[in-house]
Amino acid sequence: MIVKTRKYKLETGKYIKIALAGVIREQWWVILIALGIMAGALIIWSHWWITGALIAYALYILFWIIQFAGITQMEQGKVLFERLNYEITSQQILIKISSKQGMPIKWDQVKRAKLTKSGFILWMSKVQLIYLPFKIFNSQNERKFLETILRRKEYIK
Repeated sequence: MIVKTRKYKLETGKYIKIALAGVIREQWWVILIALGIMAGALIIWSHWWITGALIAYALYILFWIIQFAGITQMEQGKVLFERLNYEITSQQILIKISSKQGMPIKWDQVKRAKLTKSGFILWMSKVQLIYLPFKIFNSQNERKFLETILRRKEYIK
């Protein structure tokens, strides 16, 4: 079976939100470092331990926001934010700009996937992702087929 989706344009704000949430979820241990620095206030009391840790963590988040915002402006990243449609099979995902231009992505290039309330997120790397909202699928069966593929390939449980 081939799932052919409607055309969809990923908004830059949505991309930044999804990518930032993914990095924070993947690198959750960074907050432990900030908490460890804050624990210094228990040894030698000073509000600077807490302030310094909060500033460092805020700069860490700001760093990633700038990275993701920069990708939206780069020429190489422009393709992610065009109106695209997808043809999904059990062998590959074909990203199509037009009926003649497309790029295949094999399933082994997908590192992880997530099923959310609003759609599927397929991660190729920390910064490359494919967001497939439920509204682009033509039927409930197509959504279930993609979910079945993701379960078989053990991307989602």
